[in-house]
Amino acid sequence: MIPGRPVGGRWLALDYALDRFAPPVRPLLRFRRRDGTHEDALLPGPVLGRAAWLGPVPPGTEAILLAAPDRGFRIEAARLLSRWAVLALGARRRPDKLPVALYQWLTRDARRLRNTLRIAAGVMPLDRYPAWKAARARPFEPALDRMPSGPLPRLGLILEAGPDEAEAVRRTLATLMAQGHRDWRLSLRWRGPAPAGIATDPRISGDGLPDGAAIGLMRPGDILAPDALGHLAASFAGPEPADLAYGDSEVEEPAGLRPRLKPGWSPDLALTTLYPGRPLLVAADLVARARWEPGQGARALLLGAALAGPARVRRIPRLLCRSAPEAPDPDGHEADLAQALARAGSPAVVARSGDTIDLDWPLPDPPPLVSIVIPTRDRPELLRVAVRGVLRDTAYPALELVIVDNGSTDPAVAALYAEWADDPRMRRLDRPGPFNFSRLVNDGAAESRGAILVLLNNDVEVLHPDWLAQMVRQALRPEVGAVGAKLLFGNGRIQHAGVVVGLGGRAGHILRNRPAGTPGHLGRLTVAHEVSGVTAACLAVAREKFEAVGGLDAEAFPVDFNDIDLCLRLSARGWTSIWTPRAVLAHHESVSRGPSVGPARARFEAEGDRFAARWRAVIRDDPYYHPAFSVTTFGEELE
Repeated sequence: MIPGRPVGGRWLALDYALDRFAPPVRPLLRFRRRDGTHEDALLPGPVLGRAAWLGPVPPGTEAILLAAPDRGFRIEAARLLSRWAVLALGARRRPDKLPVALYQWLTRDARRLRNTLRIAAGVMPLDRYPAWKAARARPFEPALDRMPSGPLPRLGLILEAGPDEAEAVRRTLATLMAQGHRDWRLSLRWRGPAPAGIATDPRISGDGLPDGAAIGLMRPGDILAPDALGHLAASFAGPEPADLAYGDSEVEEPAGLRPRLKPGWSPDLALTTLYPGRPLLVAADLVARARWEPGQGARALLLGAALAGPARVRRIPRLLCRSAPEAPDPDGHEADLAQALARAGSPAVVARSGDTIDLDWPLPDPPPLVSIVIPTRDRPELLRVAVRGVLRDTAYPALELVIVDNGSTDPAVAALYAEWADDPRMRRLDRPGPFNFSRLVNDGAAESRGAILVLLNNDVEVLHPDWLAQMVRQALRPEVGAVGAKLLFGNGRIQHAGVVVGLGGRAGHILRNRPAGTPGHLGRLTVAHEVSGVTAACLAVAREKFEAVGGLDAEAFPVDFNDIDLCLRLSARGWTSIWTPRAVLAHHESVSRGPSVGPARARFEAEGDRFAARWRAVIRDDPYYHPAFSVTTFGEELE
């Protein structure tokens, strides 16, 4: 798209559509300036067949480029709007944002004003899901929506119901009969006498495991989208069929219709929250390996399949099913999970707090030595709190503390070092010179001895004595790379609950500044779960894995983005990042460095550009963040 007139200071509104059967990858806009520089914007994925985006056009833009799927994609409308028009639109959609926007306008805070207007005019909270869906759902178009070619496999479905659920069963059967993919078999199992008047079909039988390449369970009242089985069957077709496939759903709650927008395959999250829910299909051979039989229930099928180690899992980010909410059953979940862990020979055990179920990984006896590396310069009031937390308030028996001093000149810091000199667990390295966080950490790690490394900022405060044991439990797992903690601001609100790649355009902290007890979508902040990255303000990693990827990249990322770059390099080697809410600390974020302004801001932007160039593919599709979610806010809102 080439603007035919000046567009700087104006806003671009885009509506676009995509083939329903194509992966809804986020389109990418590039605003190319006359001076040769550019600015990128990440758009939402069209998961309902259509999507919309609204954002500012940077000053000096001479061309607007679009990276989008090369098949089945079309732009439906492109409009340039004035700032006044966007302000009016935002006032109608999110009037609570209007006072903030007007204040930022009067104080000439252009960067924050752009973000506020983007949120007010283009982002919807989850509780406005029905309106969001209505504006984006697109009817089926044969010329655009192309079912996968070639034969699709038969699917086997199981529906268990009581006599009092006959009407709900009829609704579910009606949606089965209307499926575009018609090669399915259903085992309809009644608890008690079968009621009269239920539709008959040669594909429906009364008992046994139905014939099919994959097996799935339904509940009475489930309403499948007409193309649901087509999407699911396609996952089990071709030369590399899935072991397990699941799609998005929506639930009819008392407060209204709510979506369940599911992340990519997250085994820990699946075991503890059962987030795949329905629709879920498991390959017939994996069902056999999991030793599951009809009558054991959907929960046992998911747990057994997850612990059997599916090699290929397909997440379908499309709304495929509507269902009624299920009553919580923490007692049954705990019992089923414990039984599944024992059957799989897993070393993990169930940890329960109230209605929250989590996994507890064992520590060896004796536990490994942990090396905690703290880079610092001056700021004795911060350093005293951080070191006291490690040496006095941490209930872990085998640790050493390596302080890497970057040229402190404050006499109070020297007094602290003298005070700690007799503690055999503490050592100091003097590394004066320009501040390079990555190099300081790498030097501290090289001079340490522990099997587990913990990177810790000097502005972090220990709140609970078991924080380190909780992180080490995770870091010792063979499949885990970096481990992050739940960090809180001084006011008790969330500072870090995991990093989403793409948030804010590059990478950002999800649900930042929300109340500490925020459960997150699908309850994921209540349990340890997979994330794309975690902050180096408090990060644990096995030494052998840290060294295998070369530590932090001190050349490309001396100050910023080094932690998420490390996590992504660990991921490329097959080691997953984990965030745990069971390690809780306070982080007085960047107090010791101060805000990035002037040259510091320019350096931040340069490192951000290098990060974006290196990890562009992940930025467009963070596997643990749904493509319908906005990357403008701090997460879990619709765009």
